[in-house]
Amino acid sequence: MTAFRLTAFGTTLCTTLALGLAHPAQAAPATWTIDPEHTVVAFTIMHAGYAKVLGRFSDIEGSFVYDPETQELGEVTARIGAASVNTDHEKRDEHVRSADFLDAGGHPMITFTATDSTPTSETTGTVTGDLTIRGVTQPVTLDVTLNKRAVYPCCHGKETLGISATAEILRSDFGSTYALPEFVGDAVGIILEFEAIRAD
Repeated sequence: MTAFRLTAFGTTLCTTLALGLAHPAQAAPATWTIDPEHTVVAFTIMHAGYAKVLGRFSDIEGSFVYDPETQELGEVTARIGAASVNTDHEKRDEHVRSADFLDAGGHPMITFTATDSTPTSETTGTVTGDLTIRGVTQPVTLDVTLNKRAVYPCCHGKETLGISATAEILRSDFGSTYALPEFVGDAVGIILEFEAIRAD
């Protein structure tokens, strides 16, 4: 297993964690699976200098291996279906799926694989990895916060992590230069809010 040490956490497009809170008794290397029903993968981008458009994706899956005792994270993978983008405007969504932006037809999956992490406190840190959009791979660093680690109070009743993460990328780095710079912004803010369930 490729792993890297944390003292507070780890992530995904996706993925992340932390220690220093009151933890459940059991602790060992385990696989954690992102719960798509409690996950938001969103982005913001400036429209013609007036206001930022908020979009999100609904097709999301990911997992990672994390050991709460040794604080090591590994095998981090996240996949997002590019065609699942939704900006609350059907015609705009069709354009965002086109080769001008995401090129969902030619490159249906957006992927993230973590390569390193650095803690900044007991519940915060950064996770660096390779983000692939439109078939182009670039490094990206996520600012990550572990909100909670505990047994879920209802439903599945399994140990669960609650994680927030943000990053900023330039779409031009991934080959999307349509309407730059006046009409559509280059900087894309990434927003991740998700729960990850211990799978074993």
